[in-house]
Amino acid sequence: MKQPSNVRAQAALVLSSVIAQEGSLATLLNRPTGPNANVQDYALLQEICFGTCRWYFQLDAILRQLITKPLKDKDADLRCLLLIGIYQLHYLRVPEYAVVNETVAATLAIGKGWAKGLVNGVLRSFLRESEALIQKANAAQESRYVHPLWFIKQMKTAWPEHWESALAANNLRPPMTLRVNASKITREKYLGLLADSHIGGRAGPLASSAIYLDAPRSVDSIPGFREGLVSVQDEASQMIPELLELEPGLSVLDACAAPGGKTCHILESVSSLLRVLAIDNDSRRLEKLRENLQRLNLAAYIAVADAGDIDNWWDGEPFDRILLDAPCSATGIIRRHPDIKLLRRADDVVKLSQIQLTLLANLWKTLKPDGLLLYSTCSVLPAENSEIVAAFLANSPDAKHEVIQAQWGVECGLGRQLLPQPDGNDGFYYALLRKRRTSST
Repeated sequence: MKQPSNVRAQAALVLSSVIAQEGSLATLLNRPTGPNANVQDYALLQEICFGTCRWYFQLDAILRQLITKPLKDKDADLRCLLLIGIYQLHYLRVPEYAVVNETVAATLAIGKGWAKGLVNGVLRSFLRESEALIQKANAAQESRYVHPLWFIKQMKTAWPEHWESALAANNLRPPMTLRVNASKITREKYLGLLADSHIGGRAGPLASSAIYLDAPRSVDSIPGFREGLVSVQDEASQMIPELLELEPGLSVLDACAAPGGKTCHILESVSSLLRVLAIDNDSRRLEKLRENLQRLNLAAYIAVADAGDIDNWWDGEPFDRILLDAPCSATGIIRRHPDIKLLRRADDVVKLSQIQLTLLANLWKTLKPDGLLLYSTCSVLPAENSEIVAAFLANSPDAKHEVIQAQWGVECGLGRQLLPQPDGNDGFYYALLRKRRTSST
């Protein structure tokens, strides 16, 4: 179907594709470029799509009360148009008449002009009865916490003292966090540059390189971004170089490295590393890594490969340090990618855990005796985190868990977990493993 010019119609088509598991917001939303790019329309499209995904389970519970006869499967785009309309009326500061008129007009753009009366009636009914509709919708946990039920249940089990606050943090807009390039400028001096540019920011409490901006902004308006003074990276990810205990002369592997934020931070942290190899099986995302290296004037070896298939990329020279930032459910970064609420299923976690354990076991073979491997994920689920580490240790007599001595996060017995914080870090897990020296080594 040709992309309609109506922003609400575009959003409806994108959202229906997400729900049908045909793509993510990252793959379906294409930022316009060129002199004729309509930046304002794209910003509205992005806001509607992200916001509707963020509040989907509540919006869906409201809509089901407003439609007595379920829509047909072929009208999934129309159903999404109604969800989008309710989202705008409740969560955006857009005049009500504009929302109703534009959403009704969007029915023509998606070829459903026959539904103009339905859309108009549903949205006006919501305006009249919104308080009662929301109250009734929130009687169900999925609507009240705005997450899929399987995830709510797993969070209750995993984090009985923290699950509600973690879910609430997931529903907030994420802060914009910068990573200061310590090889070029100190955090204190960079905070001064921000102040000189009348940009509000504060130092992060966990990583010595982190700065939280008071409000998100384009990278082009951030002082020194193009010159490599800073990068955009969540504070949780910025913990990694310190946890790896990097030193000059070490050989480092960054497995599953794209788009390269952690690779670049490793290189910024210690300038005289012997070698840094970054591997990823996604050649397109590795291009982003190359762009980051070029902007920051850094160098690393790059390989397009399956990190777990070591016979196809490893030259037999073992590494002193390995970062395995494993593929995961990404349930710690839902606030940045709210479509995760719609895309993830409980059985995905089971499949991912098998991949994670295989990667860990295979990459372990490439680590030097007395070397360190940092296992990390942006998941908040033990099935992908401490349970993976426990299973690996049970079958690896030469592996030793190193306790991370810290005051931040939650001690898991094996590793530490950061849960998402309002105006703070994303959800992230870390476990540090040392390879024991054996009699043969």
